[in-house]
Amino acid sequence: MATERKGQSAAPGLALAPLEELLPTLSPGSPAQETKADPDAERSRLEQAIRAAIGGLNALVAQADSEAGEILAFQVAMLEDPNLAEPAWQAIATGSPAGSAWTLATAPLIADFEGSGDALFASRASDLCDLRDRVLAELNGTPAGPLKQQPGATVLLADDLSPSQFLSWTWHPGSAIALRRGSAASHLALLARSRGIPMVVGLGPLDAAGHQLALVDGDSGRVVLSPDPVEQARMAHAPKGPASLSAGDPYVMGPARTGDGVAINLQLNINGVEELAGLNPGCCDGIGLVRSEFLFSQGLPREDQQFQAYRRILEWANGRSVTIRTLDAGGDKPIPGLSLPEEANPFLGCRGLRFSLAHPALFEVQLRALARAACEGDLRILLPMVTLPAELDAASALLDKAVADLRSEGLPASRPPLGVMVEVPAVAIKPELFSSAAFFSIGSNDLTQYVMAAARDNTSVSSLHDCAHPAVTVLIEQVVQAGASLGIPVSLCGDMAGDPNHLAALLNAGLRRLSVAPAWLGTTKRHLAQLSCGRS
Repeated sequence: MATERKGQSAAPGLALAPLEELLPTLSPGSPAQETKADPDAERSRLEQAIRAAIGGLNALVAQADSEAGEILAFQVAMLEDPNLAEPAWQAIATGSPAGSAWTLATAPLIADFEGSGDALFASRASDLCDLRDRVLAELNGTPAGPLKQQPGATVLLADDLSPSQFLSWTWHPGSAIALRRGSAASHLALLARSRGIPMVVGLGPLDAAGHQLALVDGDSGRVVLSPDPVEQARMAHAPKGPASLSAGDPYVMGPARTGDGVAINLQLNINGVEELAGLNPGCCDGIGLVRSEFLFSQGLPREDQQFQAYRRILEWANGRSVTIRTLDAGGDKPIPGLSLPEEANPFLGCRGLRFSLAHPALFEVQLRALARAACEGDLRILLPMVTLPAELDAASALLDKAVADLRSEGLPASRPPLGVMVEVPAVAIKPELFSSAAFFSIGSNDLTQYVMAAARDNTSVSSLHDCAHPAVTVLIEQVVQAGASLGIPVSLCGDMAGDPNHLAALLNAGLRRLSVAPAWLGTTKRHLAQLSCGRS
């Protein structure tokens, strides 16, 4: 008999595959399994275990793409923080064994994150649990390894899943994730979305006994165990997850057009150079968003490091435009080597361009690297979290200075067009105040969050976080109309562009430039071909 549960969508897409449950295990080296030992010996054991856990994470970083590497680097930075283990050293000094001391040291921090009242911080508790268990596994002599799984596509059911567990799983096409707990704001959700793996979280108690097949609807947040034949038949004709990015897929390499023949400029959102490996540039019209945070995951990159990375992306694009967003630090994006202020609400604080203008020396290095790379192709600079015209003016002046300084030093430099990311409602309401911008790029994720006053990572208000709400779509339409009257191109690079449920609304709003994750390129083209434009 079918069992259906409604949770929260964390990554869009549909999947119908054999069910595989990841059962929770007792943390190795738990207090009940240890006896007291010599404090010096226990301290040495824990020090070695922490070093080994760091080494294991660094090994994963070396194999991971830029986005996954950034997430794992966040965990490494936490393990390397001496304050994390300080309570453990104190407990060991009083006679506690290493495992007990480490468990007791991490427990209050995990509890603080889980009970913070902030969905974003609560979602980071799984990262801390992963760190705790990795060190305990090293203490117990059973270091974490790849998860065992059955071959082929699977729907993985678990209480929760850590980023390192996700990376150790082989995600065959048609796979999906269903979590009893979890969070749409977690690092895991970011990884699932970037790889096009449907994911639903917050399902609550769900018994997998007796079920062998599962349906995951990442668009609506619905999970069905043992779906009936009618539902299976319906799913058999529905796209299950993103199309393969291969030359043999007619949608991936074909043009992006609506059913009535209107051409859509469809570009890619990428998190780093590695995501372009094996992709034919002919699959898209360029790159609409490069999240430059990937360069800062290991610390503050030098100017030449940034220049070389940007140049490689431009070389791949082969003459197509490449839009690179300047550092979007702040919020949940700590930068190793740079102290970020503690804020009551970091997403309404010093983030994005605000952060860059507050650190002009850091910003200048990035602008210099971008100006140098602009000589290598069609590069455009996108400024995140812009709120006031004065911020755009300040960034423009710094870019002018960077170009002038480079030329005075005898280095080739070009001034790239400077665009504004429309994600703060103040910009969407009065876009004409930013008439000096070279282009607008709408960030639908934050725009929806701020307009609806509902965090997209908070299950209690998830029904309010609706990109298709008239208040959001009217602002999008307003920005498109303002762009047309000002002669400023407008695109949209948020998750909304990759969600088939919202494509019709975006076309009706007048958008003809969209940017999606590589995994959703074929699916987006397929759905565009089934739609007609509401206006010419």
